Amino acid sequence: MTDNQRKEYIKLHISVLLAGLTGVLGKLITLDAFYLVWYRLSFAFILFFIMLFVLKKLPSEKFLEILKIGGLGVLLGLHFLFFFASIKFANVAIGVVCYSLEGFFTAIFEPLIFKKPFCRENLLCSIIAVAGIGLIFHIDTHFRFGIILGIISAVLIALYTILNKVIGSDKSSKTMLFYELLGGTLFLSVLVSAGIISGVTVLEIPSLMNFVYLFILAFFCTIVLYILQIHVLRTLSAFTVSLYGNFEPIYGILLAIIFLGEGQQLNISFYIGMILILLSVFLQSMVSADKAVEKTT
Repeated sequence: MTDNQRKEYIKLHISVLLAGLTGVLGKLITLDAFYLVWYRLSFAFILFFIMLFVLKKLPSEKFLEILKIGGLGVLLGLHFLFFFASIKFANVAIGVVCYSLEGFFTAIFEPLIFKKPFCRENLLCSIIAVAGIGLIFHIDTHFRFGIILGIISAVLIALYTILNKVIGSDKSSKTMLFYELLGGTLFLSVLVSAGIISGVTVLEIPSLMNFVYLFILAFFCTIVLYILQIHVLRTLSAFTVSLYGNFEPIYGILLAIIFLGEGQQLNISFYIGMILILLSVFLQSMVSADKAVEKTT
C-alpha cells in the first residue's frame, strides 16, 4: 500500500467515525426526523456557501450538470430521512446496524450499474460483514418498522455512493458537495412548504440545545464527512468505501452507550460480530491490494 493510499484510508476511517456520531446526534435532537433532516441540510448548505464565498471558491457548473449533482442530493436527503426515522422509531443501534448493509447492497448494485461480472470476493466479504452485523444486534420484532426503514436507508446510500463515483469522477469534492447540499435542501424545502400549506405538519423551531446539536451535525457530520468520502472515492472503489461503513455500528453503538445510556450489552455475540466486520474489511483490503499489484505487473 502506497503512502497516498494509506492517507486515503485514514480519511475514510475518520469519515466513518463521524458517521457513527451521526446516530447519537439524531437521537439527542428532539425534532421530528423530517424537520431534523431539513435543518441539517439547510444549515450545512448555508455554512458551506459562506465558507466558499469567503474563500472566493464558489463552484460554477453547467445547468445539466447541476441537475445531475442536485439529483444526488435528493437521494442523499431521502437516505437521511429513512435513517433518522429508523433511529426515531427504534434506536441508534438498529439505525447504524441497518446502515451497514450498504456494503451488501453495493456489492449487488455496482456490477449491475457498471455492467460487469459479480466479484465473488466482494460478495463473500459482504456476507461475512452481514453475519457480523446480525450477531451484534439481536433483532426484536418490536422494532420491525424501524428495521425496515433502516434497510431502505442502506439501499439509498448504496445507490448514492455508486452514482457519486460515476457523476463526480471529474469534479472537485467542493463542487459535488455544494450542489448536492443545494439539491437536497431545495427538495426538502419543497416538501416542508407543501406540508405546512396543506396542514399536514406544523413548523418545528429548534431549541437552543437542538440548534447546537444541529450545528455539529451540519458542519462535522455533513460537510467534513462528505467532503472526505467524495474525495476518497477518486482513489478507492465504491465497494471499499461502503464496506468500511461497517465500522459505523461499532462506533455508533459504543457512542450510544456512552452518551445515551442505551445499555446495549456487550456480550460474546457483540465481540464475535465485531471481529467478523473487521475481518471483512481486512480481507477486502487485501483483495484490493492484490488487484492493484496485478495491474502494475
